[in-house]
Amino acid sequence: MLSLLKTVRKFFGEAIVVTQEVDDIIQSPIVKESIINNSDCKILLDQRKYMNKFDDIQAMLGLTDKEKGQVLSINMNNDASRLYKEVWIGLGGTHSAVYATEVSLEEYLAYTTEETEKMEVMQLASELDGNVELAIKHIAMQRRDNSNQ
Repeated sequence: MLSLLKTVRKFFGEAIVVTQEVDDIIQSPIVKESIINNSDCKILLDQRKYMNKFDDIQAMLGLTDKEKGQVLSINMNNDASRLYKEVWIGLGGTHSAVYATEVSLEEYLAYTTEETEKMEVMQLASELDGNVELAIKHIAMQRRDNSNQ
């Protein structure tokens, strides 16, 4: 892993590692060292489920107290009238901020992981001969109409 990361960087490439479980990285010293030490850009989503052990994550990622505060503020005060989630981006230990990532209602419905919303899309799609795209368009239009009333 370390050799791969160094080789990729030598040829001006970027290796990207994505995980839903920080424990995957923390529990493997070899992976942890090769990934963390060779990462100039770190992107973190909502870390509330790790709130009780975030000090370990902070130490492992080399985050400052300011960066820790930024990360733990993610999605804590979102505007309920908008469909967005927040993400923290840290660049080389010199710049970091929390950003809102907002997509159209159609994109949201296409990629949502909320079970009830997925079921709504798939139910309507089955009524429309399996046309998921049309189902998403119908649901988005209906939601917009409902919110404008």
